[in-house]
Amino acid sequence: MQRTDYLTNARLLIQNHAEVVILAAQMSPLKNVTVVGASGTLGMPLVKALQEAGFHVTALSRAGSPSTPPAGVVVKKVDYASPEALREALAGQDALVSAIATTATGEQYPFIDAAIAAGVSRIIPSEFGINTRTVSHPGLKAMLYSKIKLVDYLQEKSTENPGLTWTGISNSFFFDTIKKGTGFGFDLKTKTATIVDSGDEPFDLATLDFVVKAVVAVLSSPEKTANQYITVSGTVTTQNQLLEIIREETGGDWNVEKVASAKYEEVGNEKLSKGDYSCFGDFLHVLLFADGAGQAFHHPANDLLGLERQDARATLKALLAGGSL
Repeated sequence: MQRTDYLTNARLLIQNHAEVVILAAQMSPLKNVTVVGASGTLGMPLVKALQEAGFHVTALSRAGSPSTPPAGVVVKKVDYASPEALREALAGQDALVSAIATTATGEQYPFIDAAIAAGVSRIIPSEFGINTRTVSHPGLKAMLYSKIKLVDYLQEKSTENPGLTWTGISNSFFFDTIKKGTGFGFDLKTKTATIVDSGDEPFDLATLDFVVKAVVAVLSSPEKTANQYITVSGTVTTQNQLLEIIREETGGDWNVEKVASAKYEEVGNEKLSKGDYSCFGDFLHVLLFADGAGQAFHHPANDLLGLERQDARATLKALLAGGSL
């Protein structure tokens, strides 16, 4: 290599490194965090984890709401229909985390606009679940349209407002669903397993606690995930692997039924045509469990965030016993 080429490459390397350092320096530490949906299934453990990590947590709830966030949290009850009231409630906050239900996704726009007006620097929308940036299944894409458009909106607003950054977090599916007794095709009460196709298609799962750790990690090192949609994976497993563990943990005989993914697709489309949105579950079976679905995350942000994988057996055993990991 000629010396001029060497010097040019060296200068570029130094320049790129300097740009990364400057970006990191520009990202001020986040201390004050407002959580919407703080009394919900994800919100409760999230608030607790944020407090334990040293963040100053505020719970934002609708005026008149009977919800009761965890102890030690500043609670601000606000008229969600008032942009000014929302802006005042978010004044002085560094980050806004939405933990509201998927069905209420559309309600996040006022929070985003108010956060921008108040100078909030990081927004984490309620994306938790399947990756809405890559979902291609027509039925699911239609049902997740509001989530898809919300992230588009955040991308647009972060471009218009350099002080605003966002992070979308997908964990595929919550492992804790198994505690309901019917998750992932397993009916714990009747000991019936419904296996889609071969049952060997890999997919990702993560517990609530794991997802909470991911949120805390994002807020603790905001420069690592600024304006990014990331995936996190607690564990990668298959229906057959879960069945083996469940059989060992619950004992007794299990009735195993095999169903073709095409059947779920057919039933889901029929439901959707009638406005029956329980088709979401049918489409999820196709998305996650169908042979060749290819939904397992190839490059999760676990290493970036310092998250260790969960052991499928130990985690499932704890969940079946009524706990979590």
